[in-house]
Amino acid sequence: MLDPELLERITVRRAELDELEEQLAKQLAEVRAERDELAVAERVLERVSAQLADERASAAPAPGQVGGRAVMLIPHRESGVEENTLPPEYQRILSAVRQAAGPVMAREVGEMLAVDVSVKSELEPLRGKLVRLTDRGWLRQTARRQVHHPHLSRDAAARGTRA
Repeated sequence: MLDPELLERITVRRAELDELEEQLAKQLAEVRAERDELAVAERVLERVSAQLADERASAAPAPGQVGGRAVMLIPHRESGVEENTLPPEYQRILSAVRQAAGPVMAREVGEMLAVDVSVKSELEPLRGKLVRLTDRGWLRQTARRQVHHPHLSRDAAARGTRA
């Protein structure tokens, strides 16, 4: 016959092991859930990092397509963006405006760049480039629609002289 005390010990130990198994199963479930959450967080971080890299790449001046022709996007003038990042034609325009004695009209810039200003179809593309440079902060525009280089002081721009 089985010893009742021994049976009692076995029953108590089995209850302890059942409780320990339940605790370990609960811990294992928590560990697995946290591991799954970390995997999701890692995928989200990779996706966000890729999106940020794409946004940074798209913010840099890069050739684009307009009407099937390759064109260079003109970046906004800000700290760290130098004039030499602009296409050569835009650099020539900035140089011509900088060399002027004061604010100038598109026609005067055209004359400095040897554009036939008597032909409207020759002058309009230049006017568009001046607008683009003004919109992006490379040039400033006066109330009389003249443009000048931003290094020209406000008073000098009004007088038509360099600071």
